Amino acid sequence: MLERLGTERRNNETEELDTMSIQNILRIMNEEDKKVPEAIQKELENVERAVRLVVESFKSGGRLLYVGAGTSGRLGVLDAVECPPTFGTDPNLVKGVMAGGESAFIKAVEAAEDREDLGAEDMKLLNVTSNDTVIGIAASGRTPYVIGALRYARERGASTCAISCNKETAISALADVAIEADTGPEVLTGSTRLKAGTAQKLLLNMISTVSMIQIGKVYKNLMVDVQPTNEKLVERSKRIIMEATGISYEEASTYYDQSKQNIKVAILMALTNCTAEEAETKLQASNGFVRQAL
Repeated sequence: MLERLGTERRNNETEELDTMSIQNILRIMNEEDKKVPEAIQKELENVERAVRLVVESFKSGGRLLYVGAGTSGRLGVLDAVECPPTFGTDPNLVKGVMAGGESAFIKAVEAAEDREDLGAEDMKLLNVTSNDTVIGIAASGRTPYVIGALRYARERGASTCAISCNKETAISALADVAIEADTGPEVLTGSTRLKAGTAQKLLLNMISTVSMIQIGKVYKNLMVDVQPTNEKLVERSKRIIMEATGISYEEASTYYDQSKQNIKVAILMALTNCTAEEAETKLQASNGFVRQAL
């Protein structure tokens, strides 16, 4: 079975990998990596369908749950944990779930991926409902843990998506939307942390970022819900206010303070000459979309 997967085949260009010069290895890796965006481009319609499911879940009070094992699981966790600081979301809105639990993020628990029942159990513990979207991630497309999670999610009426790097995979058969970015043989045979992992990271970037744009977390191309949790992000927040309004740093700092560190409120105060309370009311009426509140 494994030998039929594109991600498991040997790459003809690298059969003598251990004899190549460093420069040649790097050149070939770079050439192979260039194939990843091309593979994703062929799947953009399916990525759009996945985004629409995620947005619908958000609007219905549901969540986005990434499920995977090994590298795939870690990439899901990585994308999920970046959403609260970047978009000001509740930590439960986007969650990454991986075989073996949180400890598996820093120490491989390879055997955990072989059990469908563990995937189903983790979905049960999260109380998956019909409002949620569950995205299973597996380069091979056949990871039992992910299969179990998707099967349980479907039984609960959740929207399901699959991200794999092979065609006609087992997880695709369990998904409302199947994204199959066929990245082909790896430079190092079977090491799907390489091209396949890069493809998965790019796809998760697309899904989470575009979904957040669709629910008002972005104004123009600015992160207006970024959380100012350190000195760098406080300064970034003030620069965002400056970029959005054209005012000076000093004025941006004043609005930032008056808005109680709420970038959206500060922008509306500056652009509409209103109080912080009035800006908050405008935002509530526009469901958090700055452009609609103006």
